[in-house]
Amino acid sequence: MLVIFNPTAGCRRRSRLDRVLAELAAAGAAVELRPTARAGDAEAIAAAATPPADGLIVAAGGDGTLAEVVNGLIANPAREAFRLGLIPLGTANVLAHEIGLPEDAAGIARVLLAGAPRTVHPGRIRRDGEPDRHFLMMAGAGFDAAVVAAVTPRLKHWLGKGAYVWQTLRRAAAGRCPGLTVSADGVEFAAQSVVACNGRRYGGPYVLAPAADLSEPWFQVVLLARAGGWRVFPQGLRLMLGRLAAAPEVRLTAARRVAVSGAGCLQADGDAAGPLPALIEATDIPLALMTPHS
Repeated sequence: MLVIFNPTAGCRRRSRLDRVLAELAAAGAAVELRPTARAGDAEAIAAAATPPADGLIVAAGGDGTLAEVVNGLIANPAREAFRLGLIPLGTANVLAHEIGLPEDAAGIARVLLAGAPRTVHPGRIRRDGEPDRHFLMMAGAGFDAAVVAAVTPRLKHWLGKGAYVWQTLRRAAAGRCPGLTVSADGVEFAAQSVVACNGRRYGGPYVLAPAADLSEPWFQVVLLARAGGWRVFPQGLRLMLGRLAAAPEVRLTAARRVAVSGAGCLQADGDAAGPLPALIEATDIPLALMTPHS
């Protein structure tokens, strides 16, 4: 298998990778480890990779590293010969929570070697004159995108999840978010925050979109009529309790195409994803993701 590793994950997380690699070696797996040096390397490595004998290409890092590997894999002419694996080393590890990936090294290795391949469909972000960008879990605009854009790599390195908490408080103090215009499969909505969810979870283990399904080529779109300011606190509590979708200021809808315009930017899988306006689309592109047995 080919393991694409992001070294900026830190010493403690490198220790987790070493434990997983030791489990794979004990099982007799042949592993090629390819570290990255800068942003974009994981995508370039995945795009140029030759399928290994077992067909496994593994993202060892956070959700951003995984998104790079997905984009590279989609561009690889031999994409259908690969199966995608994950060794979670990031801050939130949303996909790992979504698929119920074990936290221990032996469990992660078992999934890579003998898990159940599941077909998943990435989402796609489109802008005029720019290359398409793909994501696995979610893309959003409004409050959450403003928070993500304010979290620098240095801040995340030192504070981990605390970097997002800190920037959430700073953005909350700035007051309400500017309004957005959202078109979901041609139906127009006004909102201050929107997240097109390909999977159920958000920010780690928290369920935001209860009907979303990675295996289906559509999104559950979560629209917040009001976001920012003091509302951050009850909305954050509802998210942690899995009840944000039931809040009175929240509307849910299913869609394949979500056009977003207004002031601000987009985030995708927890990384900044450029300015608005943008089109977020579901795709029929199949990727085989290694998951635990059901």
